This record gives sequence, structure tokens and C-alpha cells, in this order.
Amino acid sequence: MSESAPVAADERVKSEPFLTKLMKRPELGAMAGVILVFIFFAITADSSMFTLAGVMNFMTPAAQLGILAIGAALLMIGGEFDLSIGSMVAFSGLFFGVCVVTWQLPLIAAIPMTFVFAAFVGAINGNIVIRSGLPSFIVTLAFLFILRGLSLVGLKMATGGSTQLRGVRDATENDWLAPFFSGEAFGSLFSWMAANGIVDTFKSGAPKVPGIPVEILWFIVMALAATYVLLRTPAGNWIFASGGDKTAASNSGVPVSRVKVSLFMLTACCAALVAIITVMDAGSTDARRGFQKEFEAIIAAVIGGCLLTGGYGSAIGAFFGSIIFGMVVIGLTYTDFDQDWFQVFLGAMLLIAVLFNNAIRKRVTGER
Repeated sequence: MSESAPVAADERVKSEPFLTKLMKRPELGAMAGVILVFIFFAITADSSMFTLAGVMNFMTPAAQLGILAIGAALLMIGGEFDLSIGSMVAFSGLFFGVCVVTWQLPLIAAIPMTFVFAAFVGAINGNIVIRSGLPSFIVTLAFLFILRGLSLVGLKMATGGSTQLRGVRDATENDWLAPFFSGEAFGSLFSWMAANGIVDTFKSGAPKVPGIPVEILWFIVMALAATYVLLRTPAGNWIFASGGDKTAASNSGVPVSRVKVSLFMLTACCAALVAIITVMDAGSTDARRGFQKEFEAIIAAVIGGCLLTGGYGSAIGAFFGSIIFGMVVIGLTYTDFDQDWFQVFLGAMLLIAVLFNNAIRKRVTGER
């Protein structure tokens, strides 16, 4: 009896080396970036930067940007852009301010109304992109100016000529929902830790860090929720499919148009959340709120591994990309460097991230 020919291994069940799997993770570059930036400031910055107070100091702006970046990342994975997200912060901040100051609505009404209003504007953006076939870059660039202009006009109408609406803190400070959207959480826990010498205190005995800013908690919850949706639900598969090849996705039964419009609505709601948090913390809203945040959010998403072509990326990557921003913009104040170096860093990180992501894309797809 002749010997049988050896059976070739099935490529479908071939296991990949751990390093290969790691290199394909979209958030790898952002995680490496966090480590490098940490090392840089550990060497050059004042040691107080990495105390509990210092960490809260740079995590607060990172969280505000990160909420926007997570929404932008999901939209980019779905194959679209939203350049109006910064202007949406100002516009929804105006709407929220009018609700609580001019109309004197409680937060239990004003907050849902603000989210519905933002989602409606996002749906308009998405439907124009889908129905017209125009690039989302162009449509949302137009809305960047439209919403910023409406914010200016609306504030002047609401205040009788001013571009700032005040009185938000007075209108909301006694509302039971206010602690969920402003101030610090777990204040009693930090007071207990201060009394027991666990955290640093002032001479009066009060803790130097009164609690965790609520935007940081929102940031963490959103990153975890978005990651779960992307990796563990059919909706996540639809988002990746819609951004990867919308024709093939549509032929496979994926509701591509509905997915994309929903992502525009989600991005607008992320802007509304940032607006509510920042307006309540500041006690007022103004027409420049969220200025240029659309570019920073997209850059954070790109640093986090999102491809400009869609179909690839991660929410955790945007999470780490935003932390890099926070560390640099605040970390420079702990050094002797000119803070304008942040602009140089911004451009350099974008270029490095795009080059890195392009190399990873070729590795994943097998392109040469």
C-alpha cells in the first residue's frame, strides 16, 4: 500500500504568533505614545505632575476631549468624518443654557432635551451625507461654520447682544441631577482618606484632591461601553463593515445608511455631553466653546489607531490618544518649555500616527 501524501495545514485554523496579533491591534501606537510621553515628562517635568492632584489636572482636559474622540473614532471606523463636532459643543451649550436660564427648566427636562436636539442636528448631517452622496468632510465642514454662526446669533438673541450666557450655576446648583454632570464625585471617600493620611491635605486638613471630576468618570464609562459595542455586539460588526466596504456590507444585509446616520447622531450627543459638563462647571456658555476641538478629537482618534479610510480602529485607542493630549497640554506647564510647543507636537503626532497606521494597515491587508 502506498503512503498517503501529507495533508497541508488549513490556513483558516493556523494560529498567529502573539507578537503578530499585538502588532495588528489599532491601539498599540497610542499605548506606546502614552508610555513615551510619560517617560519624557518623568525626566523633564516637576515631580508634582504625577501626584494625585497632578494626574487629575491633566486627566480633566483629556476626559473632555476623550468623550468627543470616542464619538469621532466610532464614526471614523464607520467610514465618515464630522468636522462640526466642536461647533456642536457651542450650539448645544447654547440650547442647554437657554433651557435652564431663560426657560428655567429643571435638569431632568433640560438634559434630555439637549441630547434630543443634538441628535436631531446629527441626523440632519448624516442624512445629507447619505442622500446627497457628498463626502462627509464637505458636509460637516459646512456645518462647522453654520453651527458656529448660529451659536453667535442665538446667544445675542438670548442675551440682548452678548456672546456669553451667564447664570447657569445659579439655575442648577440645587438640582438633584447636578452632581452627575458637574463637580467632583466620591467627595466623602476622599475626605475619609485625607483624615486617615492616605492622600495629601492642606494645612486645614482638607484633601488637596476633593474628588474625581465627573468628566473623567463619563470618559471611562464611554470608553468601556464603546469598546464593548465594537467587539461584542452585532452593532459593532455593522460599524466595521460599513466603514470597510459599504457595498459588500449592504449586500450582506447590514443597514449601512442607518448605521452611518446613527453614528452622526452619537457624535453629536457626545458633543452635547461635553457641552453640558463644561457649561455647568463654568456656570456660563459662550460662542467659542469647543473651538477647534473637532480637529483635536479626530487627531486623538487617528493617534488611537483609526484609519482615515474607515473600517479599522478602536475606542480604547482614542482613550489613550486623548490622555496623550492631556499629558502634553498640561505637562508643559510643569516644565520650562514654551507651551506653544504643543502645536508642534500636535502636527508631529498626527504625521507619525498616520505613517504608523498606514504601515499596520499594509501588514493587516498584506499590501506591499
